[in-house]
Order: sequence, then structure tokens, then C-alpha cells
Amino acid sequence: MTVEQEETTVTQAPPAPIQPPPTSGNAVRSLMIVLAVAALVIGYFIYSGISARAKAGSALENETRASSIPTVAVVKPTVSQGGEEVVLPGNMQAFIDTPIWARASGYLKVWHVDIGARVKRGQLLAEIESPEVDQQLTQAQSNLSVAAANLKLSQITAERYNGLFKTDSVAKQDVDNAVQDAAAKTATLKADEANVARLQQLVAYEKIYAPFDGVITARNVDTGALVDADANTAGKELFHLASNNTLRVYVSVPEIYSRAARPGVTSYLTLNEFPGRRFTGSIVRDAASIDLNSRTLLVEVDVKNPTGELLPGSYVSVHLKLPSKVNAVTVPVSALLFRADGLQIAIAENGKVRLSKIILGRDYGDAVEVISGLRPTDSVIVNPSDSIVSGQKVQVRQAGGDAE
Repeated sequence: MTVEQEETTVTQAPPAPIQPPPTSGNAVRSLMIVLAVAALVIGYFIYSGISARAKAGSALENETRASSIPTVAVVKPTVSQGGEEVVLPGNMQAFIDTPIWARASGYLKVWHVDIGARVKRGQLLAEIESPEVDQQLTQAQSNLSVAAANLKLSQITAERYNGLFKTDSVAKQDVDNAVQDAAAKTATLKADEANVARLQQLVAYEKIYAPFDGVITARNVDTGALVDADANTAGKELFHLASNNTLRVYVSVPEIYSRAARPGVTSYLTLNEFPGRRFTGSIVRDAASIDLNSRTLLVEVDVKNPTGELLPGSYVSVHLKLPSKVNAVTVPVSALLFRADGLQIAIAENGKVRLSKIILGRDYGDAVEVISGLRPTDSVIVNPSDSIVSGQKVQVRQAGGDAE
């Protein structure tokens, strides 16, 4: 390209516009805007820092305050079942248990039942031979016949004398003698009749019958044995009879339970020979007197035994259901506080502690019964510290759970 062309090109290009210099007002306004934005940014950062530090301080304070409040575990009291079961040893006996003695002396002719035999009332058990009594009965019956004949003769004589006296054939004295002789013969006849009846009864005693339904539990004589009618002779009872359809169980109830062990209270029996089984019964009577030596009340529990599987003389455990007279609850032993002013328990209410005085009932070992001072809805603090006081703030945690 030539110099002329370059000049022509330069000459043809339009000249650039000339910008007027900025005024002082616009420059100040722009500077103010920049400063304001910068101030806002700086203020925001300052506020954010202060706010973050305040929040951190408040959180730390809350955390410190929360960590200073102790956390306690609570449980709800267990409501008692409304009664108590007392297990006591008992002696089982037949409802009726009696020895059978001989009422007539002689030799045992034959016995019809042996031990274990179930007999009915009126059933023949044994027979006794008593020849002396039989002979006495025969003699008495003969004497009775003589007395009857003598009485008949005396009555005829008295009637005859009365008839003769009406015709003045005999004296009044003879009539009186005849009448009184008849009266004496009448008395003699009655005495002989009574003697015959007595001997007949003795002869009837030669046959021994069962006085009630039951089981023969002992037979102490054999055929040919000499039997004595004296019931006081040791070892001379013929049989022993027991009625075991219903059994009596005698229990000595401690004095502390005596007022609750009243007739009508239900119970059940357990025996080692019947594992897992229960035999129901009920208290029917008591001795109404405390034994001075054992301080116990003798109580009778009747048990039905229709199958006869329960045996008199057995040792049993009697479970008495004694009704409770108070509404009680049960709490762990670890919840108790032993203080100078009495036994207390700590209860958590609305995040605070309330100490309550209580009265204990029965002791179950790891738990105790509270009969006063505690409600079933209370939250009982378990293992409270010795320094715990009423009004103290606590965090509640269910035993075995998380804090509330």
C-alpha cells in the first residue's frame, strides 16, 4: 500500500466522539452507594458472628443447665390382687373315724370284711359266739313264762274273791290279799320282760354291723380270738372304720391371719404325690380360740373326696385365700427411703420430686406392699439418691427406657 492510499484511508475514518469529563455530583453519589453496600456487607458479617456466638453461648448454657438436672428411673406401682395366699401345713383326717368294739363277750366266730373294704351302713362285719348269753336268754324267757302264768292265776283269784265278797262269803282282808298279789305278779312279769329284752339286745350284739358308710382301715382280731366286751381293754378293738367321702384338714393359722381365716374362705390343697393338681376346699369352722403355746388358730378345711384318691393321714399343703381389707400396691424394695422422720418414697411429678410417707404391709423379699401413702398412678423413683429432696428437678426415664 502506498503512502497516498494510507492517507486516504486515515482521512476517510470518522473521528471518535469526545466524552465530557464527569461531574463531581455523580462521583459522590457512586461513592456513597459503594460505601453503603460495603457497610451493609460488613454489618451482616458482624451480626452473623455475634448471633452465632450468642446462640452457641445459649446452647452451652442450656446444655450445662440440663446436665446439672439428675435423670431418674421410675416405675408404676403394681396393684395388689385384693387377697393373699398363705401356704400352711395341714393334717388330713377322715370326716368320721371310729373304732368298733365288741359289746358282747365271747369268741369271734367269723369276720366278713378286711382292711380296704368299702362297707355300707348296717352291713354285717363279724359274728361272735357267746353261749353264756344265749343260755341266760333262754332262762330269762322261761322265767318270763312262769311269771306270766303266776300273774294269770293271781288275776283269776282276785276276780273270784271280789265276787265272793259281794255275797259276804270271804273277808275283806282275803280280797285285799288276792288283789295285791296280782299287782305284785304284774310287776314281776314286767321285770322279767325287761330282763329278756336286755339279754336279747346282748345276743344281738353278737353280730357286729357297720354304723356308717366307710372304709375298713384296720382289723385287729381273727377267727377264734377271745373278745372282751370291755371297751377300755387296750388293743381289743375289732375294726377301725373311716368315712372318707369328705375329709377334714386341720390347719394351724398364725394369729396375724386369724381374723381373715373365717368360715367360707376358699382354699385348695396340694400334695407331693399329685404334682400339678389342686383339690379345692373351704374353711367350715375354727376353734374360736388362740392356742397359748403356738399362738395359732385351729381351722378346719373340708375337702370333697368322691373318688377316694385322697387318703386320711396324708400331709398336705393348704393354700388359704385370705381376703384383703385394704387397697394396696407393690413397689420394689430399692424405691424405699429410710429417713429420720419415717419411711418415705420418692415420686416424680411434673419434672419435680415429691416425698411421701408410706406404711408397709407384707414383705415379699424383693418387693414390699404399701398400704398407705401411694397411689397406683404415681411414678415411683427407683434407687433414689440419699440427698434427694422434695421440689428437686429431675429428668424422668422409665426403668429400662429413654429419658423423657
